[in-house]
Amino acid sequence: MDSCKIKNKPLLFIGHTILLLFITSGVIAQHVDVLQQDKPTSIRGLSVVDDNVAWITGSKGYVAKTSDGGKNWNWQQVKGFEKAEFRDIEAFSDKEAVIMSSGTPALILKTIDGGANWKINYRNTDTAYFLDAMDFDSRQHGFVMGDPIKGKFLLMETKDGGNNWNTFNGPDALPSQAAFAASGTCLRTDGLFAIITGGSVAEVITFKTKGGWKHSRVPIIHGQSAQGAFSISTGPRQYVVVGGDYQKDKRQDSTACYSTDKGLTWHLANTFPAGFQSAVEYLKEDTFISTGTSGTNMTTNGGKTWTKIDATSYNACRKAKHGKLVLLAGNGGKIGILKL
Repeated sequence: MDSCKIKNKPLLFIGHTILLLFITSGVIAQHVDVLQQDKPTSIRGLSVVDDNVAWITGSKGYVAKTSDGGKNWNWQQVKGFEKAEFRDIEAFSDKEAVIMSSGTPALILKTIDGGANWKINYRNTDTAYFLDAMDFDSRQHGFVMGDPIKGKFLLMETKDGGNNWNTFNGPDALPSQAAFAASGTCLRTDGLFAIITGGSVAEVITFKTKGGWKHSRVPIIHGQSAQGAFSISTGPRQYVVVGGDYQKDKRQDSTACYSTDKGLTWHLANTFPAGFQSAVEYLKEDTFISTGTSGTNMTTNGGKTWTKIDATSYNACRKAKHGKLVLLAGNGGKIGILKL
């Protein structure tokens, strides 16, 4: 009997090893292919409409659009805005898109003819205004957020597809607390209205019509101006937050956390992404992808463990609103596609 137990142990061990290898190989099989690069712009705005149409925005006023799933891109520098930092974009079709510029002046532009013409729908020359991100929960309704002004995060709301913007009562901010205009995903409004912060405090700040703003600390590295939570994404069973220290982007500790109770409690990942991550995106079931200047990572268990799938630097990753296409974008005009 004892000898049988001894013989069974290696078989059990081998079985677990095979299972582990199977799970790991499933993650490693995912990879990122570069579609475009070597353009003089740092891309941080990315909006994927469906499996064919996607838009990107970047520094020096650059905008690009694809209508064939990323194979070909039409580039332009928006005339008169060659110095603009277009940090975020929300696209609704191959014709209609809204873009947002950080810095001074703070700008929101819109096109309804595929980028042939852009209309200025918001312009503010006050140097206190620094826009960080934009998100829509429907074609007509959306928000833009910015760094705190007089102790409150800046929020503006549109109810007509980005044509007009009005001030919305933003949450309180602590001294040296801010958000990061890194990937357009420090603000999420579809399903969960959340603002993600860093600097002095790493928080997920959520809003409900009844109850107002709720501040929840998250166990992401913070305390310095380059540190904090940078991005949030939600799945049906969990919320995932990523971040880190963008000045020390190889530092891995406390770069990801997750919640399985809709943000009531947060847990550090058991194994972290391989360094700083500026964006995270829900894909399916318990699978999320995250990316940053340290590379791209994936989790298949809701944020508990992460595996590095690509070492290339990117700033943003987004999945199609209507489809399966997943694109990434970064410095040097780099655009990548996730191969599943």
